[in-house]
Amino acid sequence: MEEKGAESGIAAMAACYQRFDPASYLKYNYTPPRADFERKDSIVPWKLACLHRAFTEDVSGELLVDIGSGPTLYQVLSGCEVFNKVILTDFLEINRQELRRWLRDEGGYNLDWTPYMEYVCKLEGRRYAWSEKAAKLRKVVKDVLPIDVHCPQPMAPDALPSGGADCLVSSFCLESVSPDLAAFNRALGHIGSLLRPGGHLLLIGALDESYYLGGPGVKIPVVPLNEAQVCASLKERGYTLMRLEVYTLTWPL
Repeated sequence: MEEKGAESGIAAMAACYQRFDPASYLKYNYTPPRADFERKDSIVPWKLACLHRAFTEDVSGELLVDIGSGPTLYQVLSGCEVFNKVILTDFLEINRQELRRWLRDEGGYNLDWTPYMEYVCKLEGRRYAWSEKAAKLRKVVKDVLPIDVHCPQPMAPDALPSGGADCLVSSFCLESVSPDLAAFNRALGHIGSLLRPGGHLLLIGALDESYYLGGPGVKIPVVPLNEAQVCASLKERGYTLMRLEVYTLTWPL
């Protein structure tokens, strides 16, 4: 009975995302005023700085896999300078199409990522190199693949090398697709199967949040988690916590 309840909760989350609109999501969440590089209280510079530090100080290797990319690229803008191969993933084909349009430079994508690349280049000390970063990202991203974090085998058997990825990055994914804490815990374990022994997971997520906005007035449910629960979940699933950083929003979402 409990297993059927878990399955129905996950199915309900999947059904909710069938109405997801990448264009609305990107415009609402990744342009001003919500995404503003000039605001000191904006979360965008903080996220990019955290990723920059992690990819320059903590992790390296051959293969980086982004878990649940959505229609966004910011989470691999630093990693593409460190890893020779990057794979993007998402559950929704409409998000994978959005990513492919940008990667193929064929036009029709819904957000100009130039301000994000410019900001990351400044962090790297390369103020005017954003076009080089765009070219590098298009070169090192080798594929955009389906994923289902609620499956014990989240990706196709031949999607990754047999040894697994050197690093996983996942930004605002697991809590946004899990109906409850138990499902979040299982998803953490499932994606761990994609990681080589001794590899790294860079996890960015929301705390104490019950929904996020996929566009104006479009509420998408999120499992509310606190810091202690996330730390316990990581430990339970065999991860060793190396660094934890928390950002407190000072203005309403």
